[in-house]
Amino acid sequence: MEFPFDLTPVLGDRFCVVDQHLRPAGRRGPTHRGDLEQQLRTVIDELGKASAKAQGLPAPVTSAARMEANRHVLYILRDADGRGTPKGAIVGFLKVGYKKLFLLDRNGAHNEAEPLCVLDFYIHESLQRHGYGRELFQHMLQSERVDPWRLAIDRPSEKLLAFLRKHYGLTDAIPQVNNFVIFEGFFSNRPAPPRRPPPKRPEEEIKPYSLSERDFLREEAEPPWPFNLTSGRAGGSPVRGSLRPFLPRRDTPDGQPDGRTDAPQHRRASSLGRVGR
Repeated sequence: MEFPFDLTPVLGDRFCVVDQHLRPAGRRGPTHRGDLEQQLRTVIDELGKASAKAQGLPAPVTSAARMEANRHVLYILRDADGRGTPKGAIVGFLKVGYKKLFLLDRNGAHNEAEPLCVLDFYIHESLQRHGYGRELFQHMLQSERVDPWRLAIDRPSEKLLAFLRKHYGLTDAIPQVNNFVIFEGFFSNRPAPPRRPPPKRPEEEIKPYSLSERDFLREEAEPPWPFNLTSGRAGGSPVRGSLRPFLPRRDTPDGQPDGRTDAPQHRRASSLGRVGR
């Protein structure tokens, strides 16, 4: 795929990696080259249009605006030898990015994962079946340090499925309810997400009881009904009393028993006397 400008200052080496910042390879010094940035945007937009046309999509899924809005990585392979044109040509590109997905395993259980996803893959029609696609894909795997069966493929075409089957042996796909395709081995030996420990509560200073709390603790307990009834109260309604009537009888200082505790016994004796008569 050719362009009307020199691709060397825009893409640099044979493999060019572009992220959301859209920095051209030639803009590495203190000088600012706005024309290089615009040329890079043109390259990305034209590659996205060519990929959408080849896949029969109604709109491109790769563009400079989409790259700026997402944390995706674009691997671009160019013909650094300049065969056919002195300004060089682009062979194809591969776009990847991490996404949070809910995926089904073989048992039908939902699993939340954030795998590296293949989002767009295109090799120019005149350069297909020359090994460029495998070279580009392999460069991405090495750069991202990921195994091919760990990838999630977004809406793969029949050509891409055939490519993965031929070069990486990915044949046993696990059906999903979304547009992504994963293969056998995706869930094997996958590390569990780290568990965050619960936040520690701030240590508070232990304060002594206040005077009011101490007085409350020393308050005498109220006896149960009906022992908390006061004889002089109309209707015998329960009122707060003390436990003194239920304590053992104590003698007064003059050696005589306390009259308050003997009062019920005297009334009982007088009543018995009246019955005897």
